[in-house]
Amino acid sequence: MKDNGSWHGKLRAKALKNPEILAEYEQFKLEFELAEQLKNICQKMKISQEAVADNMHSSKSAVSRLKSAKSGPKHSPSISALKRYAEAIGCALEIKLKPIM
Repeated sequence: MKDNGSWHGKLRAKALKNPEILAEYEQFKLEFELAEQLKNICQKMKISQEAVADNMHSSKSAVSRLKSAKSGPKHSPSISALKRYAEAIGCALEIKLKPIM
């Protein structure tokens, strides 16, 4: 039986009930959301990591770091890298600021 990823959502919801885990998650929420978006669009468009790397003229490991949010604060992806990634998968990068309410 193929799992559609619901176990991940359930695990995340359970973990985020812990205030310490929630605080850590909030620190890196943007990175996690971006990594999830990158993964989902590639799956939807059936684009392999190798194809993205070729289109970006980059390495598979660099693409893997972008998709996994493992870059960390010292190695956050540059806007130009994100733009190249978006173009490599046939998308445009959009960055916007929202007022905090």
